[in-house]
Amino acid sequence: MPRRPNEDAHFRMMRLIEARPDISQRELSRELGLSLGAVNYCLNALIEKGHVKMRNFRASENKLGYVYLLTPAGLAQKTRMTRAFLARKMTEYEALKAEIESIEAELGQAAGESK
Repeated sequence: MPRRPNEDAHFRMMRLIEARPDISQRELSRELGLSLGAVNYCLNALIEKGHVKMRNFRASENKLGYVYLLTPAGLAQKTRMTRAFLARKMTEYEALKAEIESIEAELGQAAGESK
């Protein structure tokens, strides 16, 4: 199943929100290496899907008064995304490991030929 372009950003954002619910959009932007606009877009998509809730934990008009919470559906989605992420990274790791072994073998052969 091909993954959607924002899937990794959503997964990483959900991990940060779960770890630090009071994280600001600006901090998410820095941590994820995304523009503030991209963070806002991803966050709104997660809220629209019902994976994240935004709560005002202070009677304040300022954005620093918000907390982001993963919903039960968001926690379930994050678990699915974690499994998919790990499977994808393990596949990448095995392919990289095989490529490294192949290159090392080539170097070994080249060193043997040059003697």
